[in-house]
Amino acid sequence: MTEKEQDNLFYFCTLVEFVARKTKNSRRTVISNFSKQAIERQLRLAEVNHCLSFEQVSDELIEEFSIPTGDCDSVGECRYVVPSESAIGRVYQRLILSTEKGDIPQTTIDVFSSFISDEISNFNSNVYYSNPSYLLCSYMEGKLLA
Repeated sequence: MTEKEQDNLFYFCTLVEFVARKTKNSRRTVISNFSKQAIERQLRLAEVNHCLSFEQVSDELIEEFSIPTGDCDSVGECRYVVPSESAIGRVYQRLILSTEKGDIPQTTIDVFSSFISDEISNFNSNVYYSNPSYLLCSYMEGKLLA
């Protein structure tokens, strides 16, 4: 995977995080609105969308994919300093790249749809800043490792 493709994946992961916070949805709910083809398209558009604000791009995605407002407020429920959308986007990008086997869109769906996504989004825990190897091993085991 080229550096540009990795950057595009980082942008998309950050965008998913941004949309989830804006619509108060779990990341799993947000990604469930995207097909593999829609993710492929967003990865291609990422280079152009970098020039636009996250507000504008997220508004367009929310409208295009009819993403409803939910009741999952991970930011409002956080008792500590909330990590930035880009910090969380980087966590997802690393995990996707470390588990990907030739199908980035499907791996993106798999990671965002897994239990680990809820754990990463719990900003009252320490999971989101855990070692990437720990996140990978936990993801592969299907549960957080002790």
